[in-house]
Amino acid sequence: MAEVPVSCDCFVSLPPGSRDDHVIFGKNADRPRDEVQEVAHCPGASHPAGATLECTYIQIPQVERTRAVVLSKPAWMWGAEMGANDQGVCIGNEAIWTREPVCPGDALLGMDLVRLGLERGDSAWSALTVITSLLEQHGQGGQCKEDPVAFSYHNTFLLVDRNEAWVLETAGRLWVAQKVTEGVKNISNQLTIGAEVTAEHPELRRAAQAQGWWDGESEFNFSRVFSPENPPARMELAKQRYKGGTELLKQHDGSVTAAVMMSILRDKPSGICMDSGGFCTTGSMVSVLPRDPSLPCIHFFTATPDPSRSIFKPFIFSDFSTPVLRVVSPQFGPDDPVRKQPRFQSKVDRRHDLYKAHQEAVSTMENNPDEGSSVFGILRELESQCLSEISAMLSGEIPGEELGDLFFDTVDTEIKFYQ
Repeated sequence: MAEVPVSCDCFVSLPPGSRDDHVIFGKNADRPRDEVQEVAHCPGASHPAGATLECTYIQIPQVERTRAVVLSKPAWMWGAEMGANDQGVCIGNEAIWTREPVCPGDALLGMDLVRLGLERGDSAWSALTVITSLLEQHGQGGQCKEDPVAFSYHNTFLLVDRNEAWVLETAGRLWVAQKVTEGVKNISNQLTIGAEVTAEHPELRRAAQAQGWWDGESEFNFSRVFSPENPPARMELAKQRYKGGTELLKQHDGSVTAAVMMSILRDKPSGICMDSGGFCTTGSMVSVLPRDPSLPCIHFFTATPDPSRSIFKPFIFSDFSTPVLRVVSPQFGPDDPVRKQPRFQSKVDRRHDLYKAHQEAVSTMENNPDEGSSVFGILRELESQCLSEISAMLSGEIPGEELGDLFFDTVDTEIKFYQ
């Protein structure tokens, strides 16, 4: 049997790719299988002049105002794999390797840049400019998993709002971006931008020419110029995932909905729902961004591994939402292994309440497939009910304020059901 590709996957569908006048975003985070993904809601805030911000490894200057965000994030880091803000911006990132060397020291993680873009950007483009500016100032790098064995990479990003999407690919502090205004698009762990460049670092071509990677006369193709000569197996295998994701999107081109995006993220034959060796899909997200600005955006999160054995729970930004602490991991302060030097010399239990309950349910399913299948079948019905309520709200049948606590209610119901 061919080896299943190991990588993350991000997707977007813009009209006319979507069935309705909605932009649909989706991402699976494929991470070390014992890593806990939490879902954290951080309200908007004002900050005093001269304040600093502690990211995963480094401090940077804080801005005067940050936006409310909801994040699906590895519990040990400050940054996020994916998330959204209260302006309808969604961002996800992927690991890539290029001809530019990976920074050996501490810098901003790609996941830090995801969160910073969401906290500081009010559109996909403004979030992109936030990320590229910080990338040029502080660089990217640092240990990317909760383990003493070195693992670092560069990043590619998919940034989405109600009107458009941007693919941002980086190589060290250099970058290139491509605008997407219609149809479907996906990214994986590889460079995809060729000659169709919408925006770029002002020194990008000069740097490529100085390294002897481009002659300065032929057509500039970013992927061809910056892809490594001997790419890691992860990047090579991702080509299959990228192709499979593209095919799944095209099968539904013109009819993509939240439910369709969830089905794509659950697809195991393509490897998009991944379970291979030490890595698996540890968290998933789908967002519905109506083009009509009077309608709210809806963001669905699993907060648990393997979307084929999890349900997507809807989050709506509201001034009256109840905090959902049962999907937030415990904090360890200065005793956290990420804060001690040398880092990651020990492990702590980062599991939140939903993660623990889900873990026990999956174990029951593996020991008793019939019972487990029944449990997840009933929960999938709960998910379908939520999708129906969301559809009714978007069509004006249910006021949006009535669904502000739907994420809290769904998490609470899921845990009680497992118990």
